[in-house]
Parts: sequence; structure tokens; C-alpha cells
Amino acid sequence: MNFNSPIKTSSRLSHLAESPAPAWKKQKTRSRITLLVSLLTLGSMLLSACGTSSSNASNGSGANASSADGSASAGETSSAPAADMKLRILSSNVGGKTPEEMKKFEEEITRLTGIEVTIEKPASDYDQKVLTALGSGEKYDLIEGSDLGKLNTFIDQGVTMDLTDFVQGSKELSDPTVVPTEEWDQLKGKDGHIYAVFSKFQGGTMPIVRKDWLDKLHLQEPKTLDDYYNVLKAFTEQDPDGNGKKDTYGLSTSGLYDIQGFMSAAGLKYRYVMKDGKRTIPYASDAAIPMYEWFAKLTKEGILDPNFVTNDTAKMRNLFLTDRVGMITYWDAWVGMLNNTRQEEDPNTSFQAEAVAGAEGPDGKIILRRGDPDYWMVPANAEHVEAAEKFLEFWHSEPGIILGSLGIEGEDYTKDNGTYTLTETGKEHGMDHGVPFWYNENVKAPFDKLPGVQAAQDLVKQYATLELSLPEWSDAEKIVTNYALKAMSGSMPAADAVKQMQKELKAANLIDE
Repeated sequence: MNFNSPIKTSSRLSHLAESPAPAWKKQKTRSRITLLVSLLTLGSMLLSACGTSSSNASNGSGANASSADGSASAGETSSAPAADMKLRILSSNVGGKTPEEMKKFEEEITRLTGIEVTIEKPASDYDQKVLTALGSGEKYDLIEGSDLGKLNTFIDQGVTMDLTDFVQGSKELSDPTVVPTEEWDQLKGKDGHIYAVFSKFQGGTMPIVRKDWLDKLHLQEPKTLDDYYNVLKAFTEQDPDGNGKKDTYGLSTSGLYDIQGFMSAAGLKYRYVMKDGKRTIPYASDAAIPMYEWFAKLTKEGILDPNFVTNDTAKMRNLFLTDRVGMITYWDAWVGMLNNTRQEEDPNTSFQAEAVAGAEGPDGKIILRRGDPDYWMVPANAEHVEAAEKFLEFWHSEPGIILGSLGIEGEDYTKDNGTYTLTETGKEHGMDHGVPFWYNENVKAPFDKLPGVQAAQDLVKQYATLELSLPEWSDAEKIVTNYALKAMSGSMPAADAVKQMQKELKAANLIDE
């Protein structure tokens, strides 16, 4: 990793601080009143409509950082008086890594933008916090999200602000080199309007294997489902960590989190798939039965980590980092984070995480999952809309990207004559304060990507596609997850689990066939 690549210096902050309020902002004031009424009326409905299923949080944390032609961070401050611009932000990923660093992060935003910021980053139950905040009318100016199904629900309930005029009127955000035009389709409602702004570029998920264990056991990279079984069985039975004990698992997952790479063997895609205009859920189809039986076989033979039903992603990652499991399913950026973590602990480690493509389907096709984008939404009852919009433009500028990736100058990195150097704290933080990767093509990375990330991203580009997130998915997901986990754990025959899944989905009008 090159921590000392020189880069040029420039800033886009000055015009952000000076841009005049366009006419569309006056229209927005009127619309805010209407939306506020909707918010108060529909709040309780929202709470009942949305489930508490796990979100994509933690998705895509990773490595790599950048800067365009320089910095703009150190030494440059906004001319806008902080007292005029305030923001209250609810975030799941963005900000400092500790309460102390979060305070510095807030101060850095103020220094760079003139906006007085408070960021609240709940330690747990983030999705529920968002639902409670929106349902109770608690006032935030920006809320971070990562689930398109929930965003669609929020749009339908009228609790998020229409940002179409803002985005189209923004010099930064309407620039296709900052955010590709076609990407905005992900954040549009049924009416074709834009209701959120990206917080970072989102990658995808795939199986991640201990490449050093493959080499040690003289195994080839798996391609078919049978290959995967043989590799996972060997990881369980052939003492890949060399401690003389049978204390390793072949595979760990986090519930249904990202088993797409294996379901690919049957050509099954997660969430909804529209078929002749009808809503279908492939994971609830008869074609999924053999796949659940395959997982049940792994469970019975002690190959699958028995805690996969209750695992959160942190527990899954820790098993991988502590030599307890040879394969997990997770985000592309985490390939680099995992390698970096072990190398920071021991520069001579043999640990090597590597992304592998999913199992080939009958036609040779591989299906991977591109993750829902992380995004910022402005609640309908936000009190500081102009400050929120100014922040959103800043967040996609070079100074914002440097802050969201490298972190705080003097805390996470230093800069000398255009050359960035990570501090020990910065190395620990992995160049991810909410923006490990970004859209803005004008901002170039000052450091190389962490080991293994580029290969993982290449797989995403080749095989991953977005999933269809209909508003009713949060309800459907509970049913699918409940019975899929029972089938995978062997506590219920797979055929019975799928039959019950289909029965309940149809009864609740969540699928058409």
C-alpha cells in the first residue's frame, strides 16, 4: 500500500459557501408544509408498515481512499457563519470511530463548511431508531439509509422530501462525472422524482475464502456447488490452521445475509423478481428446495457454523479473522479490510482473504448481489433544509470525500506538500469514515486500494446486479427468512418450509405466484 503518493491541491468549497438560493428553494418551503402534515399523520402507519429486519448496515465498509487533485481540507475554512447553518444528522456509518473522534468529526465539518453539526450514531438497532424517529416526528435534517425497500416505503408514506429540483439544480450533483446520471434511477420513487442522495458508491457481495488455506490444502478455487462442498468440507476436517485440533468450520454466514453466491447454483436471485408482470420471490420457489437441503447437509456434517442463524456480521467476521472459519459471504471492500487488519497485527502473517465468484448455475451463469446504495434522505419535518443541501454537495466534493474516507486531518492523516500520510490511528480506521469508495471521478485516490479489493470489485462488475426492492419486501423478508433458516438449519424439511413460505406469502398478498 502506498501511503505517500503525491497529489495536487485544490478546493471546491468556496463556491459551496457562496452559492445563492435558487427559486426552487422557495417552492420547497411550501412543499415542506404539506409533507410535514403527512409525516405527523402517517407516522404510526410507518411504524407498523416497516419491519425491524436487519439492514445492509455495515455493508461495504472497506478500504481505499482518495483525493482528487489535492486536498482542500487543511487550512481552508468556510466563510459562512456557523450560527446560520445547523444540522442534526442520524447516521449508521458516517463519522468518527469513537465518541471522541465523532466530536472532532463534527468540528471538522463545521470548519470546512460553516455548518454547526451534531451527528448521532446509535451503537445498535439503527433501523429501529430510524423508524422510531420518523414515526414519532422527531426532527433530524439528514438520515442515512441503506435499504431501497425501506426508502420506497418512506416515499410512499410521504415522510421524505422530494429532492428532484435540488439535485437537478445543483452544479455538483447534476454533473455526471460526480454521480453518473443513470445511477439516480435507484433513488427515484414511482413518480420518477428523486428522494435521496448517495452517501457513497456501493459495491457488492460474494464468497470470501482463506486463500492461504486453499494453498495449504492444495485445493483449487471452487466454481461449482460440488467444488464448494469439497472445499468447505476440507476446511472443516483437514486442520487448515495447523493447530492439531478439529476446531474449524468451512463456512459461516449471518442469517440469510448474502448467500446469493451459493443460490446462484440454482439460478435464484434474492428479493423480488417480476415475471410476466407478476411478483415472484425465487427464494420461496420450489427451485430453492435443493439449495436449502444443501445448506442443511452442511449443518448436519458440522461444516456450517452452527450459530449462523443468530450471527451478526461482526461475529461472522471475527470467526474469519481468528482462524475459526475458512469462508464467509460479505462485501468486496471487506476483503481489503480483513487483510489489512491481520497485516496490521502481524506483518508476516500468512493470512490471505480472497474474493471468489459464486457457484455456476446450470447454464454457467453466475449471480452475485450488488448492494443497495447507502443514501442520505431529508425528512419532511427537517428544520434546516438549506444546510442539509449544502452538506450533500460538500459530501460529494473533494474535501467531503477526503473527510469521509481518510478522516480528520491531524487525527487520521497528515499532509505535507500535497502528500498524504496515514497516522497510526488512520491505519486502524482503514480509510473508511463512511465513504470507502465514491462516485466522483474527479477525486483521485491518494493511496492504493487495500489488498484484494480490486479483484473483488472486478467480480462485482462482472456478475453483480441490483435486486428489486418493492415496498412490501420488508414484510415478505420476515416470512422468507423464518422458513429459510429453519430449512438450512435442518429443523424443518426444506420442502415443508418452502410450502409454508408460499402459503403465508400468498395469504398476505406479498406474491402473485
